[in-house]
Amino acid sequence: MGGGTGDDAKTLAELRRRYPMVSDLEKRAKWRIPRFAYEFLQGGAGDETGLNRNRSALKAVEVVPRYGIDVTKVDTSVELFGYHYAAPIGISPIGLDGMMWPGATERFAKAAQAHNIPYMVGTLACSTIEQVVEWASDVTWFQLYPMAPDNHRYSFEMAERARVAGAKVLVATLDVPVRAKRPRDLRNGLVMPFRLTPKTMMRAAMAPLWLDAVRRNGMPTFANMSKFAGGTDHGSTAGFVQKHIGGGFPWSEIARLRDRWPGPMMVKGVMHPADAEKALKLGLNGVVVSNHGGRQFDAAPATIDVLPEIARTVGTRGTVLFDSGVVSGVDMLRALACGAQSCFAGRAFMLGLSALGDRGATHMAQAFIEEYRIALGQNGLLSSDEARRAPVRHPGAWTADNFKLRS
Repeated sequence: MGGGTGDDAKTLAELRRRYPMVSDLEKRAKWRIPRFAYEFLQGGAGDETGLNRNRSALKAVEVVPRYGIDVTKVDTSVELFGYHYAAPIGISPIGLDGMMWPGATERFAKAAQAHNIPYMVGTLACSTIEQVVEWASDVTWFQLYPMAPDNHRYSFEMAERARVAGAKVLVATLDVPVRAKRPRDLRNGLVMPFRLTPKTMMRAAMAPLWLDAVRRNGMPTFANMSKFAGGTDHGSTAGFVQKHIGGGFPWSEIARLRDRWPGPMMVKGVMHPADAEKALKLGLNGVVVSNHGGRQFDAAPATIDVLPEIARTVGTRGTVLFDSGVVSGVDMLRALACGAQSCFAGRAFMLGLSALGDRGATHMAQAFIEEYRIALGQNGLLSSDEARRAPVRHPGAWTADNFKLRS
């Protein structure tokens, strides 16, 4: 299953039969892409207890099924900011997506548009926001990374580019105030600016399907940064990223962005109810509860464990989305039962591309929607609204007292 683009129902059905679980994709991806790319995708901060905590906590959430209900007409759709999506799942932003699978940004955008799910394309994607909106005009959201130097000049320029291009929602990322220490990347020499060493070139040579994707799509680069960096080559854009990306978004800058962005706006990386409250007071439309997939701070709680109290705090005043650790339709149901209105997944979609080539994004979009439909039906639920009222046992959930400062 290489990198062809001619998706057809028979082929995709065969892929779902052969690779029914994300764990099946992990095994295949490990030998199809270079080791440095695979470990960048699968790695987390520190000793990766935070990354593993996300999955363990999600698995611990139980939803009680109800039977004797006619589930022949299950509606998987969800409404977000006045737009109806096919299911409460979207594609998370993934930096350096083209390093893990060349051409990834385009594949994600086209799969999202075809299946009517949101694509939150990242600042550090390997295609520009303008290109992404051309491919996915109805479903493109934009994740903005902070670029603190020069009074966030480039942050505001990038947000304006997203507005002019036609992005539907702006999502400012809060949880990158400093660069995280990711041991797998350090061992593999994935530092900025990235340099091709004999070791990395040898590993790339052992992944012929990945090299063929490079041939067809070109070497990955930070496409959105080329206009700022004054060049399209990897060295100039990587140098710009090294110098300008980071510094975090203080609430004062979030307020300035809110004043300039006319449409729906959220912040991503919220882990505390007080931060959700702050976002609402600044006029934002909601929050994305996320710990960056365990890639930033190893001691952070599992995202699912802080979700219920944040959802309770927000109530009906805003939209609460969930990210970090979602790999199945059952996880989608778990998140909605714990208070989210929709979910995003990053690793699972990227594993689809890494394992299956260009068909992988479509494979994962179909798998999530199909599994979610099964999860609703199995629980006697007819809609996503009903899923949010499903009886749930959540042993790891934080309470309001857990969030109080210690005296």
